[in-house]
Amino acid sequence: MSKTVTCLYQDQQKASEIVSRLEQAGISRGDISFYSTFSDDLIDNLENDGVPRSDAHAYAEGVRRGGSLVAVECDDDEVDRVIDILDDDGVLDLDEQQTSWRSEGWQGHDTSTSGGMTGGLGAAAAGLAGSLTGSSGTTRTDVGAGNDVTGSPDITRARTDTAGVSGGDEVIPIAEEELHVGKREVGHGRVRIQSRVVETPVSEQVTLREERVDVERRPVSGTTQAGTIGGDPFQERTIEVEERSEEAVVSKEARVVEEVVVRKDVEQRTETVSDTVRKTEVDVEDERTVRGTGTTGSTDGKR
Repeated sequence: MSKTVTCLYQDQQKASEIVSRLEQAGISRGDISFYSTFSDDLIDNLENDGVPRSDAHAYAEGVRRGGSLVAVECDDDEVDRVIDILDDDGVLDLDEQQTSWRSEGWQGHDTSTSGGMTGGLGAAAAGLAGSLTGSSGTTRTDVGAGNDVTGSPDITRARTDTAGVSGGDEVIPIAEEELHVGKREVGHGRVRIQSRVVETPVSEQVTLREERVDVERRPVSGTTQAGTIGGDPFQERTIEVEERSEEAVVSKEARVVEEVVVRKDVEQRTETVSDTVRKTEVDVEDERTVRGTGTTGSTDGKR
């Protein structure tokens, strides 16, 4: 039989954290309903999720006042695990909230027309009582703010009254917590290496050779006869002399002078996680008086 476990939280951030924890615990996202915005259809949507109409009105009022509601549909064997996740800091006690709202003028839902629910217990207690007597269908289990799930006053009262009305047995659940340690990755910052090109002015000296041609005309003394030097002076001739010079030529060669190596080392360590787990212990005090003859308290069962 499926049940709908609901919790009202004081803000959307806390409710979102709870939804993430439910998904990490393996609860299907399709079984989780998250309400953080009030709408005219909110009450009907909550009823479709299995929330009684009286509580649906209260939850809708809580959402309208800025709260956020998380509803989880689960099987009987998953209820305790879901409640352990939902029962966290930031959860609001629905009964206390309704009392406060009524003092401000809020009317709520008229329980006299809600199918015979007991006003003293509220819809949460009546829904739980139905599950204890073996009723079928969808039952809502409400988690109270700050209450131990195994010892919540509302839960205990619901079970006691159920025994008186239906003639069934009184039941005290014996619960025990298990410690589950998981892992998550946490960032510790990052190392960023970026290369860039920097230009640095450099200078180098080089010796260059330059040729220059000078043309000079000089007079010749009158004692020198024509034809004695250089042959026939009337012979045509051409002399070419080329001027040459050197200029600087720049070339560059790239070579690797250093390397930057980025390496990530992975180490494993074993860490001991210590916490406390809760379990229910029951002390039975039998103050009955046995009447009649014979020996009482014998171990062989004879009287």
